[in-house]
Amino acid sequence: MILLLLVTLASSLGACVHSVIYTSNVENAYPPEGEQFNINGAGVHVIRAGDANGAPVLFIHGASANAHEFKWTLAPRLEDQFDLMLADRPGHGYSDRPEGAHMLEIQAAQMAGVLERLSPDEPAVVVGHSFGGAVALRLALDHPERVKGLVLLAPVSHDWGGGGQAWYNTWATTPVLGPVFSNIVPLVGPGRAETGAVSTFHPAPVPENYTENSATNLLFRPPTFRANARDVMALREELTAQQTRYGELSMPVVLFSGSQDTVILPQLHAGRLKDEVADITLVKLPDEGHMPHHREGEQIAQAIARLASAR
Repeated sequence: MILLLLVTLASSLGACVHSVIYTSNVENAYPPEGEQFNINGAGVHVIRAGDANGAPVLFIHGASANAHEFKWTLAPRLEDQFDLMLADRPGHGYSDRPEGAHMLEIQAAQMAGVLERLSPDEPAVVVGHSFGGAVALRLALDHPERVKGLVLLAPVSHDWGGGGQAWYNTWATTPVLGPVFSNIVPLVGPGRAETGAVSTFHPAPVPENYTENSATNLLFRPPTFRANARDVMALREELTAQQTRYGELSMPVVLFSGSQDTVILPQLHAGRLKDEVADITLVKLPDEGHMPHHREGEQIAQAIARLASAR
């Protein structure tokens, strides 16, 4: 019994040491590239790009991601004309994690604070992918004066009726086991990232150097992994309350939905949202999955530009 306890303690200590080394290495490989803004007492990391005199566009990434997701996909197509703000959501990338950040209200408030700081006199077009789509919708509901229009990419918008929660998110959010488990994640997570990307992109191929360009390995730092898990585990309950309000939206919405998306079922999200928002354009992409902004980047950038340029 004592030997087993010693082995367990040694293994836990080894995992902790490895996670510290992993965090140091991955942050050296992908250091913060943007500015840190104090919003409601917590830092929000924002990568700026484009023309500071152009119309503002705010990008909100999805689960398991960070602001780099848009840095090499949509930003290069828009930076000649618009003031681009690529934000790390709370607890992701290099943004702090304020109290209650699993709530869409809190995440939206952080994004609203970014817009108040960087674009106080002009509302922005807000682009949200997947989980970021839910945050973008809440931003438009709670702070409509800050939002000129929405461009939603494979958004999660409604309670999907149960299921779909990965076991590792359950483990990571367990009060006692969670921190221990999260220290093991750097040992195995990076090696499985590419496999996960294949299913996320399907039927599209995973772009070359996707993991490096999107700084995906920042996810496997233990605090970030736990924050991501907490977000995902709380999402159904958050959406159950939020989805009753979509009729309040008055700004134009353009929604890009991959018909072969297996991460979320489009009929449970885009299919319902199109009947609940007055001014919405649904663009169905028959050959795309959950990451349409990679192969369909030009079409999506054009939609963003149209909304941002409208008077």
